[in-house]
Parts: sequence; structure tokens; C-alpha cells
Amino acid sequence: MLFSSYTFIILFLPILIILYYLLPVRLRNYLLLCASLVFYAWGGPRYLLVMLLSILINYVCGLLSDRTKQRPFAFRLVLILTILLNLSLLGYYKYFDFLIGNINSLFGIEIPLKNILLPIGISFYTFQGLSYVLDIRRNRGQVLKNPLKLALYISLFPQLIAGPIVRYETIATQIDHRPVNVEQINTGIYRFVWGLSKKVLIANTVGELASRYFSANPGELTIVTSWCGALAFTLQIYYDFSGYSDMAIGLGKVFGFSFDENFRYPYTADSITEFWRRWHISLSTWFRDYVYIPLGGNRKGRFRHYLNILIVWMLTGLWHGASWNFVAWGVYYAILLILEKIIQNRWHFSLPKFIRHLYTLFFVIIGWVLFESATLTNAAHYIQTMFTFSSQTDVLTGQLMQITKEYGWFLIIGLIGSMPTLPAISAFLENHVNKKTLKILRALAMILLFLTCTMRLVVSSYNPFIYFRF
Repeated sequence: MLFSSYTFIILFLPILIILYYLLPVRLRNYLLLCASLVFYAWGGPRYLLVMLLSILINYVCGLLSDRTKQRPFAFRLVLILTILLNLSLLGYYKYFDFLIGNINSLFGIEIPLKNILLPIGISFYTFQGLSYVLDIRRNRGQVLKNPLKLALYISLFPQLIAGPIVRYETIATQIDHRPVNVEQINTGIYRFVWGLSKKVLIANTVGELASRYFSANPGELTIVTSWCGALAFTLQIYYDFSGYSDMAIGLGKVFGFSFDENFRYPYTADSITEFWRRWHISLSTWFRDYVYIPLGGNRKGRFRHYLNILIVWMLTGLWHGASWNFVAWGVYYAILLILEKIIQNRWHFSLPKFIRHLYTLFFVIIGWVLFESATLTNAAHYIQTMFTFSSQTDVLTGQLMQITKEYGWFLIIGLIGSMPTLPAISAFLENHVNKKTLKILRALAMILLFLTCTMRLVVSSYNPFIYFRF
């Protein structure tokens, strides 16, 4: 079930909110758990069993981890068991066919593929399950004796199938105690509508342009269409994923939960390092705290430091998908980050901020081409076309004019909205407009955006979500 679907907006969410606030406080967690399981089962009931198995694994491992804290050897065994069981479940569904396909190619054999369908959100809830046990190990939260509470943490529908990855330590106390008020509910609803608008009005629109050129034959592309397609996808994936994160954070507030921010205007970054401090923050900090730092981080010499960066980013690429282009995408960013580490004390940070910003955007856009392309060969052809100049200026001009006519305003609005424009406007209005008037204007704006989104959903069948495949 998509947040940006009629079933969710018109049926599921309103009924759940009404029931939630009619029930006594002691029953609300049970309602949320039931609703979350229904929400997940809506897209494929058989994969609900996979998530329940993941919950059971982490519940048992959490109890064992808590009971063996005073026995270091047993404690380590439980940790190893936790990691192996979680990654085995993820590995089977996400990487089994990828592994068999590569074995077949390498040795010229024909082991049959299983054509395993990927359970929605398995990468996200696997990492949340691991977070629960690892946070108990690090004394960042108390073990949950009630399995239903752990089931609620892992299956909580706002962040279940596409994040943000909510770590256990973040909401450990909120599972039992989360006071909520009308202002918080209003803030949550506004945040949800804002995220819905980013997804439906911007991401879906520019996504049509990106899909047109990323699915085209390489011979049909030109320098103009390839760059326009890359720019469109750069905006699509930001508005798609940050919009979903906004909706998740907003829904969390409606039900009393407080989730951490997942995006902080990443396209304003002036280095690749800064970009990844602002993009998909829950994933990058998860790898930092649970993989990079335990490997030694930057504390064991320069070579180990760079090796740790490479390992983490190869794993980050694989987390996104079982494909060599995702591995290459991870290695691509590892190389960029290592190069920044090498030269950061020499000339990089003496460059003007504008130049640093442009270079960051340039490499990010190239990275998204690698990310979105179906194969490494497709990515190579696409990137080659981006730098292949043509003497057919009339054709190129015509293509640019046509794209501008169809999508120009959406691309411009997308570019402006990816910068901290809205906070600046909000701050200006708060200082120059009466508070009561501002509340009315904000409410009217949200109603208008919501109605526009619903109308757009009526007339358009194009409503993909990029991160569902992860």
C-alpha cells in the first residue's frame, strides 16, 4: 500500500486515526500493531511471514543478548548468531539469484535460478531488527520482554517499507510513553501533506521525463536528452524519497512518535562528504555506527581508514540492490570520499564555495546515472552520451525547447525546492505576518496542496516509488 494511494489516504489512514484516539491509551499500541500488519500484508500476505520470522529472530536474540551480558564469550556468540540469522534471511531473498547468476557466468554452468521475489521493505526492517539487538548490547535501550512491543517497533507502518531506518535507541522510551497534543497532530498532518505534495506533484512529474530517457535505446539519446534525463532523475529520487520520509515523520507525529530527520537539503552540500551527511541520514549513520566504527573507523592508520571506507560503501551499494551497478555505485562514492580525505588539507577547501558546490552536484548527478541504469553497460553508454557533442544544433535546440515546454516549470520548481527556500519564506512570514493570519494561510495552503494531489492521482496512473525495490 502506497502512502500516495487512494486506499491509504481516503480509507486506511482516516479510519485508523479515529479508532486510535477513541481507544484507551493502553490499547493503542495493539491497534497500531494490527494496522501495521494489515498495511504490510496488503502488498503481499505471504511475505508477512518473512517479517514475522525476522521479528521472532530478533526477539529471541535480544533476550539472549541481555542474559549473557556478564559472560563475554557467550555474549559474542549471540552477537554473531544475530548477525548471521538476520543477514541470511536478507541474503536469501535479496542476493541468492544474484550469487547463482554470477557463479553460472564465472564457471560456465547452469544452476537454475529461483526467481525469488523481494519482500517489500526487507532491507529496512532487517536493519531495524539488527539495531534493536545491537543497541541492547551497547546499553542504548532495555530489552523488550513483550514480543508484541518489538513487533510494533519493527513493523510500525509509517517507516516499515521505505524508512527512515528508525534505530531502537531513538524510540525505545516512546513505545510505552509518547504524550501527544493537538499542535503535534497538526504538525504531523502538515508534514504528511507536504511530503505527499513532493511525491505526487514533483517526483511523479519529473519521473516521467527521467523514465523516458533512461529507458530509451542508447542510439536515441543526445547530449541534451541525456543531461535532461539525468537532471530529472536527480530531482525525482530526492523528491520521491524525501517526500516519503516527510510523510513517515508526519505520520509518526500523528501517533506520538518522533523520528529523526532523513534529509537536510543534500543538494546544497559543497563536498561529497557533506552530501552523505545530508542524504538518507538514517542509512549513512547506521553504517557509520554499526559497521565503520566497529571496523576501526579512522583510528588504525591511513590504509585501514581508506579500506574501511571502501568496505562500508561496497556494502552500502549492495544494500541498495543485488546488481553490479550498485556495487560500482558504492565503489564510485568510496573513491570520491577517499580522494576528498587525501586532498582536503591541500587545495580542495580553498576553492570558492560555489565551485565546490558545482563539483559536488556534478559527481552526484553522474552517480545517479550509475544508480538508475539497468546495467553497467547501459550506464557507460548513457554517461558517454552526456559528453558526446553533436553538430546537429537545430535538433538539439528543438529537443531542449520541447523538454522546456513540457517540464520546464517543474524542473525549475524542483531545483528551487531542493534548496532551503521554504524555511526562509516561513521565517520571513513569521516575522511579518500576524500569527493567527499565518495559521489560516498555512491551513489553506495545505488544503489546496492536498486537493491538488488527489486530483493529480485521479488523472495520472504514473505513481512509482523508487525505494520500494530496496
